[in-house]
This record gives sequence, C-alpha cells and structure tokens, in this order.
Amino acid sequence: MISYLLNKTFYALLTLFGVVTVIFFLFNILPGDPAQMMLGQNEDSEQLAIVKKKYGFDKSIGTQYLYYLNDLSPISFHSNTEDDYTFLRDNKYSASKLFTVGKTTTVIKFPYLRESFTKQGKKVSTVLAETLPNTFVLAISAIGIALLLGISLGIISALKKDTFLDKTIQILSTIGMSVPSFFSAILFAWLFGFVLHKYTNLEMTGSLFELDDFGENVNIKLKNLILPALVLGIRPLAVVIQLMRNSLLEVFNQDYIRTARAKGLSEFQIIRKHAIKNALNPVVTAISGWFASMLAGAVFVEYIFGWNGLGKEIVNALNTLDLPVIMGSVLIIALLFIIINIFVDIIYAWLDPKVTLE
Repeated sequence: MISYLLNKTFYALLTLFGVVTVIFFLFNILPGDPAQMMLGQNEDSEQLAIVKKKYGFDKSIGTQYLYYLNDLSPISFHSNTEDDYTFLRDNKYSASKLFTVGKTTTVIKFPYLRESFTKQGKKVSTVLAETLPNTFVLAISAIGIALLLGISLGIISALKKDTFLDKTIQILSTIGMSVPSFFSAILFAWLFGFVLHKYTNLEMTGSLFELDDFGENVNIKLKNLILPALVLGIRPLAVVIQLMRNSLLEVFNQDYIRTARAKGLSEFQIIRKHAIKNALNPVVTAISGWFASMLAGAVFVEYIFGWNGLGKEIVNALNTLDLPVIMGSVLIIALLFIIINIFVDIIYAWLDPKVTLE
C-alpha cells in the first residue's frame, strides 16, 4: 500500500507539473494585457507600470513562469528586497520561514494561486473556498441520486430481463444518456420552476445559501438543490443502470452463483451476499470518473440554475478574462481528479480481492 501511494504521488506531481505548465503558457499567450484588465478604464502609464512591477508582468515570459512555479510550490524562495515580486509579504503568502541565505529566504507555505483581476485584489484561494463547497454539495447529491436509483433500477432490470419493464428502463436510460445537461437544465427549470411552480414550490434559479429579504441574514435553501442535482444526476444515473444490469447478468452466470442456488439460498440472499459486491466494480470505476467530471463539468447546470459553485465562477471568469481564477480552478480540478482516482483504486481493491494495489 505504501509503495503504491508513493508511486501514485510521484506520478501525480508529474501530472500537476504538466498541467501547470500547459495552463500557464496557454493563458499567457492570449491577446490582452493583464495589467490593463485589472485597471480597467482608470489606467494611466504610471499606474500601469506599478501594477506590472507588483505582479511581475514586466518580466519575460520565462521569468514569469518561474515566479508562478515558486508561488505554487509548498517550498519556495523569496527575495529580501521589498521591491521584488517575490518579497515575502504577510498579506500575500501564508508562510513559515525555514532559513535565509544572503538575500534569499526559503519558506514552507500554502500554494499561492494569486489574486483575482476583477474582484479588487481578492485571493483566488478565497474565491475557490467560497464556491467549491457548493459544487461538492451539488456533485455529491447528484451522484447519490444516480447511485441510489441506478443500482436499484439496474437490479430490477437484470432480474426482469427481456420483459416490458426491462425494456422500458433501458429506453429511459438511453434517453437519459443522450440528452445534453444544458437542455435538461433549461427544460427542468422551465417546467418545475415556472409552469408547475405553484405545485412544486421550486424556483427556476437559486443557490444553497441566500440572503433574506432584508439582506441581513444568510439562510440555507435546500429546495434550490433539488432541480440542479436531478439534472446533473440524469446522465450518470443512466450509465449506472446500464452498467449494473449488464454486470449483474454477467455475475449471474458465474459458477459460485450456481453453487449458491444449488445450496438453496433465496434469490434475495444470493444478490445481497454474493452478486451485488462483484457487480459493483464497473459501477465504482464509472461513477468515479463522473464525480470528478461533475466538479468540472457542472458549468452549464450551475450557470442556468444560478448555483454559486465553481462552474458558474469559471463562466464568469471566462467572460471577464480573469486569468488567475481560471488557472486556479483548472489546477484544483486536476488535483481532485488525481485524488479521486487514487481513492477509487483503493475501493476497487476492497471490492475485488483479486485486485492488488501495485
């Protein structure tokens, strides 16, 4: 287990390094001056020079890349010259000094994702901390719906193979996989949030936390979670149904299932004790990918329903070319993909004793 985790950590660091390199050069070759974006209509030559020096935009692209790596690295090097970009400012870095050699101080710190261009110096880490939990809540709720309904309907479909009920479930799951999330979001918001509002009491838009009518207190609105979670869960639900049905049918043909039936065990006992655990392997693999992609791909759903999550924040950042927020979001999503894949490998090994972590 330890060697597996060390191996995975090494490759994870390589992957993150590649992601950092790609997104840095990708977004820094875009047309436009970041300093001008930050100043907007209030720019003049003096202010422009100050901003460029403060954020390192006056340096070559190679030097800016090294600055970015230094900002992201947990162990980083900082100049003791106050005018230098890497000067260790308390309001910029959350760091603990290790040692100083000459004019350079080595520190251990939290990765610094820089400041938003459009949010008046607000740190990207703060922006992500405010939006990522909402996306987690939405993704977990959607996956919960997909697993609960998908496994149940998949089992029913397998037990009722080739019957009218089985065919109906298969048709509905195929439709669910085919319909784009943005179309489902618009349809559900219009139908349940507008046409049937007086029956459902659901709103077309809304987030988990909302201000009251006086703008003083923040209240939790769980009902706003229902529609976006249902929409986001439709496609993984359809996938889980198909995978669970096919996997269970394959497991039913195994020798140990025939042995269990020969011993006189009931169909319920066979499914609960023997079949489900082995049939879940492909479901766990698929659902892990869906969960990771939900954190990145809930963009349209969050934007349509006005859900204040990472997806909506990415859309707003793209509209305003807020590059630090976009880059920070991509890095966080890449990190989450890696963590989820490692976690799923461990679950896979637990479900199937024949699988070893090497």
